[in-house]
Amino acid sequence: MSILETIENSSLLPDKYKNMSVEEMENRVREIKEKFGTKLYIPGHHYQRDEVIQFADDTGDSLQLAQKAAANKDADFIVFCGVHFMAETADVLTTKNQKVVLPDMRAGCSMADMADIEQTERAWVPLQELFGDTILPLTYVNSTAAIKAFCGRNGGATVTSSNAKKMLEWAFTQKERILFLPDQHLGRNTAYDLGIPLDEMAIWNPDTNELEYDGEKDVQEIKVILWKGHCSVHEKFTVENIKDLRENDPEMKIIVHPECSHEVVQLSDDAGSTHYIIETLKAAPAGSKWAVGTEMNLVKRLGDIHKDKTVISLNPNMCPCLTMNRIDLPHLLWSLESIEQGTIQNQIIVEEDIAKDSVLALERMLERA
Repeated sequence: MSILETIENSSLLPDKYKNMSVEEMENRVREIKEKFGTKLYIPGHHYQRDEVIQFADDTGDSLQLAQKAAANKDADFIVFCGVHFMAETADVLTTKNQKVVLPDMRAGCSMADMADIEQTERAWVPLQELFGDTILPLTYVNSTAAIKAFCGRNGGATVTSSNAKKMLEWAFTQKERILFLPDQHLGRNTAYDLGIPLDEMAIWNPDTNELEYDGEKDVQEIKVILWKGHCSVHEKFTVENIKDLRENDPEMKIIVHPECSHEVVQLSDDAGSTHYIIETLKAAPAGSKWAVGTEMNLVKRLGDIHKDKTVISLNPNMCPCLTMNRIDLPHLLWSLESIEQGTIQNQIIVEEDIAKDSVLALERMLERA
């Protein structure tokens, strides 16, 4: 059976859930949560649907949920409402007795899929030949456990959009250069904020296995090597979106996530992590107007919360992230009832050797968070 078939079969929702009303499903979720108490923990990422977030014990961005998962020692079952790499991180950071479940195995991240371990290990050889032992690998937490383990084995760490600047500053105290995986935009925007000029950054193309940079530049002057990956959602916010808004509604403030392109970030009024965006809008005065460049579920939720402000998407044609949006109420209930019946569905288990090295990368980050 292929990997795709395995995922499809493990995500095949039983018919009974298709025939239940929303009220019935919500009541059952509440019953199971009450029954298990602290033995059940449901973390929910900010980008999840409202129908799922309402049952989350904690909500947060990747860093917050990683910290909360690591601190949770009571729960026997962690039902992670997020995507695959987040559930892997939870499994790595929790004890062997704790079981991590992802309600829908199709909940993934296109960015994480843009860097696999074979590509990374293949890239490491010519990069070491070119630059010697001067490179420290950093990976955005939006990456597979295998990529995190690679960074851990090679002295590197993970980063989030909340602490990327702090982690890059640390990395430069360790080595002369950084290999930043898998999101080129977060790496570029963060390095630029630290004063590194664009012409001292290069792109590693895993498809051609080549370093792309200004040919007139001495390659030894390159300080940051950016993996050629991106977020398919944040890359859809464009310079044209900003120009249209400036012309049609000049009072609108524009705030975007640093996974957006460098050009978009530079033209915006502000940029920061999911947590930063949430806190900025919370502190904004009543009557203020905001165009937000991040995932639609969160933008809509912010608009619902801050009814005294105008909150819209920077891209009026934006749709929710397809993979981040996979987990719905029926899949959440299915996972909870499976736990209740002792037939756990979609448990996430990271191999021990990968988990061991992943922990090194994650702990280096959490020590500085």
